[in-house]
Amino acid sequence: MTELAFHNSATRQREIFAPIDPQHVRLYVCGPTVYDLAHLGNARPVVVFDVLARLLRRRFPRVTYVRNITDVDDKINARSQESGEPIAAITARTTADFHADMAALNCLPPDEEPRATGNIDRMITLIERLIANGHAYAADGHVLFAVNSYADYGRLSGRSTEEMLAGARIEVAPYKRDPGDFVLWKPSGDDLPGWDSPWGRGRPGWHIECSAMAWRYLGTDFDIHGGGHDLLFPHHENELAQSVCAFPGSRFARTWMHNGMVLVNGEKMSKSLGNFLTLRDLLANGPWAGEAFRLLLLKTHYRSAIDYTLDRLHEARGELDDFYALLTRGLPEPEEDDPLVAEMAEWALEPVADDLNTPLAVARLRDLRTLENVATVGGSATAVLSRVGRNWQPASGQAAAALRQAAGVLGLLSADPRTWRQGGADDGAAIEAAIAARLAARAARNWAEADRIRAELTAQGIVLEDGPSGTTWRRA
Repeated sequence: MTELAFHNSATRQREIFAPIDPQHVRLYVCGPTVYDLAHLGNARPVVVFDVLARLLRRRFPRVTYVRNITDVDDKINARSQESGEPIAAITARTTADFHADMAALNCLPPDEEPRATGNIDRMITLIERLIANGHAYAADGHVLFAVNSYADYGRLSGRSTEEMLAGARIEVAPYKRDPGDFVLWKPSGDDLPGWDSPWGRGRPGWHIECSAMAWRYLGTDFDIHGGGHDLLFPHHENELAQSVCAFPGSRFARTWMHNGMVLVNGEKMSKSLGNFLTLRDLLANGPWAGEAFRLLLLKTHYRSAIDYTLDRLHEARGELDDFYALLTRGLPEPEEDDPLVAEMAEWALEPVADDLNTPLAVARLRDLRTLENVATVGGSATAVLSRVGRNWQPASGQAAAALRQAAGVLGLLSADPRTWRQGGADDGAAIEAAIAARLAARAARNWAEADRIRAELTAQGIVLEDGPSGTTWRRA
């Protein structure tokens, strides 16, 4: 089995993955701030690290995947003040929306999904440790991390002091000892969420939230920390600093992984440009859109920027149509432990083990489809076998079984093939009745009536496919 290797943002190089405990791999990924619907960019880390978690579960006995919910934040407070909707209602609604949208992308839920509001006590404990260790100070109702107290500050993101000051939203405040010092705790008035603390009633800063939740569920040291590249600085830089300073001798996360951004029509998403798209906007294209968007994301390496266009979404849908068409043939099911099926599936997944090279893995899924077509209907597999470097001669059904196994690790092809092809139609009974009427007309040699029914179905976007085993249909 191919060894796992990932690009570590902290060292800027590819490293062989060696978990702290081979019996228990631990992964933390920054989750959403729940004040609005998720946009296309929010979806990318969820898909990327869903694939990573699936891969790790295939290799290790136990995996704990933690993804948090940020439900105390100034953006949430501002939304509540603008709309008049209570904070609890906003966070409950948008969390439910987030879950529904991610499920539509075939993303599995994490093993743990802590909420910031459920971990305030841990945050206070961390802040107390930082003060005791000389890395934080209280001032004017605030508690701030002293960046000059940590010699390695900036190493994760590779930024100089000047670059960090330019790249962060630095709040100029008289109570700061250094302009780069960041807030761990801030005071709350009666109109804002707040909790009692040694420094008065207040609420946590954003960065301390993730440190506290990672510590609670994964310990002081764990294997992988993931998130979007936009979080590398200041969020992840600050997380690392406050975590290792609270627990001297710890390293926090051993491997840092960051995904690239999502562009729309070649430009960064912006409401002023009119190209800002939520996942709800995308999913409105049809019941196929969630899985098609997932495939679109996986066709570009996770560390690269990706450009979303509607044409590319439809292109991904067409590829899925071809895969699902293969799986509707009623192919033989090989034995569960068929060694050739296992070998072909592992070959298809080899690229995923190499820093999540999903574009190559998707290309290998296409090769498995070709092998199944050759085994089922004939043709040549020479080009595929030359890429594989093995003289496979799969029988009908074996390559398709390997295809399903490998696609499952990518989170693809989990729908019922016939349901996919029929677009999740709720008018299936009426369509089947029309097909039966057409077949009856053909049996009676009433060609005009048969053609009329077919034309009527075509006008509804229904494609009929006549074959030796009868007539099937799908959405155009």
